[in-house]
Amino acid sequence: MPANGLLYAPQNPCACFLENRMVGFCALASTRAAVPAPKTERLERVPSGDLKVSAGDTLNGSWPTYRGNNGRSGSTATKVPAQLKPAWSTNVGGRLSALTVADGKVFVAAIDRHEMLALNEADGKPIWRYTAGGRIDSPPTIFGKPALCIFGSRDGTITALNAADGKMVWRCRAGPADQRVMAYEQLESLWPVNGSVLIHNKVLYAAAGRSLFLDGGIRLLRLDPASGKLLSETLLNDKDEKGAEVQSYARQHNMPASLPDILSCDGKHVFMRSQPFKLDGTRLPLKALNYGGNPQKYSIRATQDPAFAHLFSPTGFLDDTWWHRTYWVYGSRFTGGWAGYPLAGKVAPSGRILVFDDDWVFGFGRLAKYYRWTKPIEYHLFSAKKTGFSLKDKKPHRWAKDIAMFPRGMVKAGPLLFLAGPQDIVDEAVGFRKRNDPEWQEKIRRQAEGMAGRKGGFLRAVKAATGDQVSQIKIDSIPVFDGMAAAYGRLFISRVDGKVMCLGGK
Repeated sequence: MPANGLLYAPQNPCACFLENRMVGFCALASTRAAVPAPKTERLERVPSGDLKVSAGDTLNGSWPTYRGNNGRSGSTATKVPAQLKPAWSTNVGGRLSALTVADGKVFVAAIDRHEMLALNEADGKPIWRYTAGGRIDSPPTIFGKPALCIFGSRDGTITALNAADGKMVWRCRAGPADQRVMAYEQLESLWPVNGSVLIHNKVLYAAAGRSLFLDGGIRLLRLDPASGKLLSETLLNDKDEKGAEVQSYARQHNMPASLPDILSCDGKHVFMRSQPFKLDGTRLPLKALNYGGNPQKYSIRATQDPAFAHLFSPTGFLDDTWWHRTYWVYGSRFTGGWAGYPLAGKVAPSGRILVFDDDWVFGFGRLAKYYRWTKPIEYHLFSAKKTGFSLKDKKPHRWAKDIAMFPRGMVKAGPLLFLAGPQDIVDEAVGFRKRNDPEWQEKIRRQAEGMAGRKGGFLRAVKAATGDQVSQIKIDSIPVFDGMAAAYGRLFISRVDGKVMCLGGK
């Protein structure tokens, strides 16, 4: 909608270009070049910044970054007992992020208050809190000895705190200048940074920006995590490395990823959604996905390249909307469009939420027969090979179980898989036909209440090898999406009621 010299773009329920389109209600102006400041002005150090940090590993048994590790696997070798009871609960308040557990502390962000908090891992008592200049949307990464608590924020900075006392050690402005825009009722930088940063081989990676096509593009930064020193900066904009338009790679409803996200790493590459980079920050050559005119006849296995298989979501790791046209994938590519969005789920392990170990992917996702254009959707809990499967496989999963719950959090700890979420009380395959019946309307209302966290939920442990249930307890609130962590033999949950909860063995 053109008006006031701007182009207004409303939200929509489309599955086209999921790794490219902006979300929310956006007002866009013509291109305006930002004025970059000298690099020396981007790093700020304080007297406590004289802290001497080494890269020694002191984090065994911990959960030091988002989803536990750089692959964002959501799994750990640390064993947690199947029979659990509450150890402590701390009311942080507000909308909480997922958790990091390391250095004897539990780290969580109160997102809308711009706060990073550290709780005592043993008893949940607050140790310190730090207020940033913008929202912190995901947990920090803990690095080095003495430990640093490092995170990005929506004010466009990356900050390192002394994990012991919460005092700032260094802060780096990720964008070329300090310019702000109104977003979701708060001021944010034109180049915001996700809270969870990636640290691999003593190098910190972070993406700053909103889109390749806005405000000069996205900047992929590489920093020294101990000092904050800028090592390199790769500009990703609307041109490829040879000067060709990125939009020239558009085919049907797909284009190379142009939106930022929490980064991941498989040891060889860094990934931003489906887009791989070399460890030096160089983007690998862009590719066009050509259906050959008919997505239904396209070889869907060709959409996945095992050399670049990793965990990602086309709408980003932090998307908690539970939208049926998108899902997480352990693979290399997600295809969009009305006929394209089910394709990845037919050959690659996919689901609402996934975790994985060295050999297997564990997930909660739709039944195979519903990976198509359909309104009713039913789900199952499953385990599948990381390499994916063929459409001809009669048994694509190692095991699959129907479960009467919606796991909003999932963690693999040793031989056990832990799930937490609200009860599933609606059979969509039946209920869709009765959707106007008052009894089913009441069931749907109760289901919506449960998904909002107002009816409590369940915490369940199952055997990772078979999917068989080992234990289940009632919990009075559900996790924030992906809000579970396992460390030091215990389970930690960040909840929608603003509380952080710890559970240990009986």
